[in-house]
Amino acid sequence: MSRAIEFLFRRKGGKGWHWTDIVTWVWLIVGLFVMFGPAVWLTASSFKSPAALAEFPPTILPYVTQKATVEGYDKPLDLYTVTLEDGSTATLAEVRRIGTVSQMVDPAKPAEIVKVNIAKRTPVRQMSFATDNYTEPFTHFDFVRYLWNSVFVTVTATLITLVVNSMAAFALSKYEFRGRTFAMLLILATLMVPLSVIMVPLYSIVSALGLFNNLWGVILPTVATPTGVFILRQYMLTIPDELLDAARMDKASEWQIYWRIILPLTAPALAVLAIFSVVWRWNDFLWPLIVLSRKELYTLQVGLSIYSGELNVQWHFILAMTVVTMIPVVLVFLFLQRFITTGIAGTGLK
Repeated sequence: MSRAIEFLFRRKGGKGWHWTDIVTWVWLIVGLFVMFGPAVWLTASSFKSPAALAEFPPTILPYVTQKATVEGYDKPLDLYTVTLEDGSTATLAEVRRIGTVSQMVDPAKPAEIVKVNIAKRTPVRQMSFATDNYTEPFTHFDFVRYLWNSVFVTVTATLITLVVNSMAAFALSKYEFRGRTFAMLLILATLMVPLSVIMVPLYSIVSALGLFNNLWGVILPTVATPTGVFILRQYMLTIPDELLDAARMDKASEWQIYWRIILPLTAPALAVLAIFSVVWRWNDFLWPLIVLSRKELYTLQVGLSIYSGELNVQWHFILAMTVVTMIPVVLVFLFLQRFITTGIAGTGLK
């Protein structure tokens, strides 16, 4: 720990501060807020009630106005710290508000109504976490079903993507055949074709194969990715051909070479592609929305749309379930992040 602290606080100028030290710290602090600020705001807001989300100016932490039970009133009333005309302060409960005037009562003397300008009152607040934002979607909105559908689509599509792309990359990197370069350029050219261009023919193919309203209709059309082929091919080019020739001399089949030699050596690049694939599949919204029309087949991202009605948007549920959808991607990244630098750096070597 001491070495880490020493590394963080070391200075180019020795004991004094150099201008580059100041620029570096400012850059790092601003970058920290830009990167993690939205995530912190999202997580904190997911514990707010609908009333707290509608407040302006907004607060980072989930505060709620304290309430008090007052004799003669059926519902608990909000408490405010009020500045009276003589300059003293008192804690009063609001009965009703008419324009800019708030009618309030002292909880100890509920019979006397005090009229106060809303500019002279401050709500008495306390921190409160609305955990119902997380529990209610799972108990009333069948969110567990959407979670399982997303897990199945993401895991299955990622595994198939790794196999299909690694096979294509193996052929394009280790086999000499006419048109190999053209085939690779053609694959990379598909990166410039957006999904909206191929959406109609792709939908026709999925419908003709009977995969409409089927999770396999979401999985199969996206398993072959030009990005994955490029990353894996560039990494496999760094594997010496002599290693494969030695395996062939030992009577190893091409499948054994691929499975026992190529895949283990390509593990860092496969980990990078796995992270990309998980993020792509987990966050995909448009294609599942097109293919799936039965509610019980919705993925998480499509399922979140049920909270956006024509006249009402349940932001507290959307924010809470968005945090839930972030957790698997973060876990996958934390588990595979040690391969990212090695995998990406190795794709540019020959």
